[in-house]
Amino acid sequence: MTAVSDRARYAEAHTTPLSPELAELAHASEQRFVSSAEMIPGAVVSTLLGTLVYALDARLVVEVGTFTGFSAVAMAASLGPGGRVISLEIDPERAAFARRRIAELGLSERIEVRLGPALDSLAAIDGPIDMAFIDADKEEYVDYYEIVLAKLAPRGLIVVDNTLSARGTLTEFNEGLRDDPRVVATLLTVRAGLTIIRRAQR
Repeated sequence: MTAVSDRARYAEAHTTPLSPELAELAHASEQRFVSSAEMIPGAVVSTLLGTLVYALDARLVVEVGTFTGFSAVAMAASLGPGGRVISLEIDPERAAFARRRIAELGLSERIEVRLGPALDSLAAIDGPIDMAFIDADKEEYVDYYEIVLAKLAPRGLIVVDNTLSARGTLTEFNEGLRDDPRVVATLLTVRAGLTIIRRAQR
């Protein structure tokens, strides 16, 4: 047992637990997509995402990578009146599962799952985007980032998952963020790494 895993378990144990709805969705997701169960974020990530949505009083949240809809539901729970989540997914099976679960939770008016290549879907979204959560094809992270940044609200945030990965693509992405004068980026050691990005003050 490493110190890092000890801290991660302690953080999970001392974070507000998942709502019954999210806990059930996590369980159903694990049962349906056994080989991809590690993609479901736990209480720390989902609570952080919801807190950011709440703090921003976000009206438009864009998620790149729906998977089973877990993160979309977590963020939608913190939206104010009139807020919505547009979640982008390329896999028809995952999109269908997420849509069904979202409908069962009565959140279809708040969460829209769009099926297709994320770059095309992103290009079709009108800004301003108050918050974006990027958690999809790592090879496309730079392209997702550039499209979202161009549509980001002045005080909006971009949250990028899995940024502690040692893979070459993500190393280059992280270094590019660090050196990008347009933004301020903070890489948090939460799970597999979570980077929060805002516009730089001018």
